[in-house]
Amino acid sequence: MPELAYDLHIHSCLSPCGDDDMTPANIVGMAKVIGLDLIALTDHSSCKNCPAFAAAAAAYGMNVLFGMELTTAEEVHVLCYFPTLNDAMAFDAYVYGQLPDIPNTPALFGNQLIYDENDQICGREERLLISATAISFDQVFDLVRSYHGIMVPAHINKPSTSLLGNLGFIPPDSRFTCVEVKDPADWPALQDTYPYLKKCRMLNSSDAHDLNTLQEPLFFIRPEDPSPAAVLKYLETSGGLHRTA
Repeated sequence: MPELAYDLHIHSCLSPCGDDDMTPANIVGMAKVIGLDLIALTDHSSCKNCPAFAAAAAAYGMNVLFGMELTTAEEVHVLCYFPTLNDAMAFDAYVYGQLPDIPNTPALFGNQLIYDENDQICGREERLLISATAISFDQVFDLVRSYHGIMVPAHINKPSTSLLGNLGFIPPDSRFTCVEVKDPADWPALQDTYPYLKKCRMLNSSDAHDLNTLQEPLFFIRPEDPSPAAVLKYLETSGGLHRTA
């Protein structure tokens, strides 16, 4: 089984809070330089830079997941990962219809730039992507699964925009099997406080919005192989984080 250094929470320049230098090609190139084996693109409520991300990954020989950081109606952030680009783009089309028609104001929130496979700007997203969608947290598991993906609640112990920060509890009918935490040192205490987490895997990723904050090769997983399907299967299997450097 391969051991993969990962960073599975990265924003491109499509996210309004993402630096304009966070083009898909720059992200993949920087990840390669610092020695990561597996990365995911997770822009706010959009996958529209995933096609360019796929092209860059192919050029650099990087293992990737196609993803999104969905904002639920409760303003809980949930990472959604998909095995194929087609699945991600189909999910993107659905989520776009659940976004409120609130225009982005670049001077206030930042640009929302869409890139093509030649690393050139080919469009701008006009709707504000950090808005809460009409999708409730309790809908996410089945919705993402219908597009062959998995859900991972993001930075669950962050004071805001998180499962515990916004809801204050883990819904009793939850079925997710993996969560992201801000600091791995918090994991034992979180498991003690919320026993549901004892059956979950834990991820720690950068939530990078600029190239300087991509995660160094510090955290590792061991799926059967580096394919997206095998990585998602690994994340769905209960157990702790594989190891840290």
